[in-house]
Amino acid sequence: MDTARLNRYISGLWDDEIVPQLVEYIRIPNKSPMFDPKWVEHGYMDAAVKLMETWARSKLSSLPGATLEVVRLEGRTPLIYIEVPGSGDDTVVLYGHLDKQPEMTGWAEGLGPWTPVLKGDKLYGRGGADDGYAIFGSLAALLALHEQGVPHARCVVLIEACEESGSYDLPYYVDHLADRIGNPSLVVCLDSGCGNYDQLWLTTSLRGMTGGELTVQVLEEGVHSGDASGVVPSSFRILRELLSRLEDPQTGTIKPKELYVDIPQQRIDQAKKSAEVLGTAIYDKFPFVAGMHPVTEDLTELVLNRTWRPQLAVTGVDGMPPLESAGNVLRPKTSVKLSLRVPPTLSGAKAGQLVKQLLEKDPPYGAKVSFKLEKDGSGWNAPQLSPWLEEAVAKASETYFGAPAAYMGEGGSIPFMGMLGEKFPKAQFLITGVLGPHSNAHGPNEFLHIPTGKKVSMVVADVVAHHYAQGAKA
Repeated sequence: MDTARLNRYISGLWDDEIVPQLVEYIRIPNKSPMFDPKWVEHGYMDAAVKLMETWARSKLSSLPGATLEVVRLEGRTPLIYIEVPGSGDDTVVLYGHLDKQPEMTGWAEGLGPWTPVLKGDKLYGRGGADDGYAIFGSLAALLALHEQGVPHARCVVLIEACEESGSYDLPYYVDHLADRIGNPSLVVCLDSGCGNYDQLWLTTSLRGMTGGELTVQVLEEGVHSGDASGVVPSSFRILRELLSRLEDPQTGTIKPKELYVDIPQQRIDQAKKSAEVLGTAIYDKFPFVAGMHPVTEDLTELVLNRTWRPQLAVTGVDGMPPLESAGNVLRPKTSVKLSLRVPPTLSGAKAGQLVKQLLEKDPPYGAKVSFKLEKDGSGWNAPQLSPWLEEAVAKASETYFGAPAAYMGEGGSIPFMGMLGEKFPKAQFLITGVLGPHSNAHGPNEFLHIPTGKKVSMVVADVVAHHYAQGAKA
């Protein structure tokens, strides 16, 4: 394969077609169902599907025998299914998603979640990096191989629309399409992160996640705080006490030992190596306020904290009026949204039940306490890389990034990986992405680093070609 030609082809396709398509995609507020329960009525999800479907269909003529179907199971978000014939008996699955996180506040002047802005080599807006580019990057890789006549295995592209809600629709589609998907020997996922933009980063593990709404109610209605304080316990104080059962308020350490696992030595060694490569960039990438510092100066511990240890985030609150409307009232209830990341090898379902029992048992003062579980996603720990894949990744990183490949776990969750890992235990995994420093997925000022998007597409093409070549030799 002519790698320089591959580079030119993919770079040109990104500049001429993919970036303009992503600009239009960013304009669509296709929030994931958890954040837009009326997604069917609003039609934004269908608009995003149509945009991607239209572009992909325009490319199928360059992929002989390729087919595309938008699969719709009743009551569930749609899924784009593309099948590209190949040589041999193996199958490659390429995965991504098209649903988005909600708007979030704090966008810089001139930027916004649904306002695509191209500044230099960055495309700002919600969803471009997380991970609307996946369908375009996957097809760009396959188109580049066909442009040179380079053989590859049969490829299946799956683009779901429920990932940001925990992929609760995906198992139904995987079962529905099982015979058509087949038994993949390689899974490519472009929904992950990168420690920097200077080299290829492979994701070695993903944390699971559980969480939901914790509500503490003490009254049927609000009352004068001067009359009730000191008599009626504050719902906020009770809520703080309950959260302290789960998290140490001084250190942020999760208390229940059942939410921890033994970290494999290989992952500890990789964490140390990542810490050496990244240095303080591990935390410098975050927009700390002046004077703020991370939870520890031990860089290896920071890597392990965000990849293999449970951590809690309170992501929303209800029952509190805005500051300008906050009168002297002892409020009847307080609700918070909890997001608990759990270690890669811990069952998300078991973790959720443990948290529910922990928070609801023996409520202080007899308050009405409920924890509504909303998320249940187990994590994933990558299998040992086959020698061919390790070699292919190393060569691809040097060829297209000009630097060695790096390996690190990610703190986020991709439920599909755990699901596929269980269904196809012998498959190899190439999990990577463009979510690097300051790209800020889920937050304000999210951006896609376009050069990295191009290079990741090139790596995928190269690895898919190597995948076929090693199978042909076997």
